Amino acid sequence: MARRQLIAGNWKMNQTKGDAVAFAKAVAERLAGRPIAADLLVCPPAPFIDAMAEAAKGSALAVGGQDCHAAKSGAHTGDVAAPMLKDLGATYVIVGHSERRADHGESSADVRAKAAAAHAAGLIAVICIGETEAERDAGKTLEVVEGQFNGSLPDGATPANTVIAYEPVWAIGTGRTPTLPEVEEVHAAIRARAAKVLGADAASRLLILYGGSMKPSNAKELLALPDVDGGLIGGASLKVDDYWAIVTSSPAAQ
Repeated sequence: MARRQLIAGNWKMNQTKGDAVAFAKAVAERLAGRPIAADLLVCPPAPFIDAMAEAAKGSALAVGGQDCHAAKSGAHTGDVAAPMLKDLGATYVIVGHSERRADHGESSADVRAKAAAAHAAGLIAVICIGETEAERDAGKTLEVVEGQFNGSLPDGATPANTVIAYEPVWAIGTGRTPTLPEVEEVHAAIRARAAKVLGADAASRLLILYGGSMKPSNAKELLALPDVDGGLIGGASLKVDDYWAIVTSSPAAQ
């Protein structure tokens, strides 16, 4: 079945509030002139979510968070709870990004708890999974990805409240990407695993994004793969022209 693609930007720890507002207004203007049959999302740093959401109001651009805590509130200095993101205007939140797993030691159990918190707050959880270069070289890509999928998916996950993002860790920010057959192989394996966990119908509707150095020069080929339902884009989402070039590379925009 045809799945509506999602083109998601992850700004990481970059930009300013002014950049966020200007970006949202620019994308909204382009959408007004050319509606796109794909969903659009940008996840700026948490301090800018409310300003960006306000600037994007009335447009098809959604705004999300980059992480959330598993608890609704409490003594967690520096953390942000899912209900807080919702209150700021976020509709999505990324959980389990490889930088969180590596830099903050987050396990799949941690990611699972965060995704459950996102669902409880009414947010769509974008759950990231992916292998390191060493794991790929050892031939463990599918084993690692399927294991992270099993461990990170919370009870109650559905295609309506959950998106999966496959991000080969070794391709993030390096400019390297797997070959197209390698990307499709992993995405197809994730969908097959989803069919076993969620059922065939749900798996056929589940969005699986590609998140390893997608950019204007390779987006069209990647987005045309059968099991690639959009992208989780890093550096290429920081500039309106680059992000829009990827949006318009989607088969939904042709």
